[in-house]
Amino acid sequence: MILISSVKAENGWLGNMSPFPIEHEDKTFRTTEALFQYLRFTDDSIIEEIRSRKSPMSAKMATKKNRSQMIIEPMGEKDLDNMRCVLRLKIEQHPELIGELLATGQEEIIEDCTKRPHGSGKFWGAAFKDSKWIGENWLGFLWMEIREELRGVCLK
Repeated sequence: MILISSVKAENGWLGNMSPFPIEHEDKTFRTTEALFQYLRFTDDSIIEEIRSRKSPMSAKMATKKNRSQMIIEPMGEKDLDNMRCVLRLKIEQHPELIGELLATGQEEIIEDCTKRPHGSGKFWGAAFKDSKWIGENWLGFLWMEIREELRGVCLK
């Protein structure tokens, strides 16, 4: 099992808070988190506020502050598509991560939300409780999906 728990942990690069800049639409984002949050809006002032934040958590907080202006339903189908997109961009723009992802083999990838307050994050991740993982773990599933796609490309 591969756990995404913190940026400094062994597999921290899988997390959206990890410091891998991403280019999108001729703009640079410090992290996939910033780009993901940016994609939830159309208002230029909010978009620039998110993009200009120095930390990924600050970009996330700017999103929460402007939640009523979102054009995307959080945790909806378009949100999933956007996350899939930002993860693919991360791999494409940082090809050294392809080997890292393939090296995870067939292991299940889980974003570990166990230590978050009130078990938040159970859509994108899961929490370990009563000897089992509880949550939808979409971040982990999307990484595993991309890993399988890469396997198909790398094997051909």
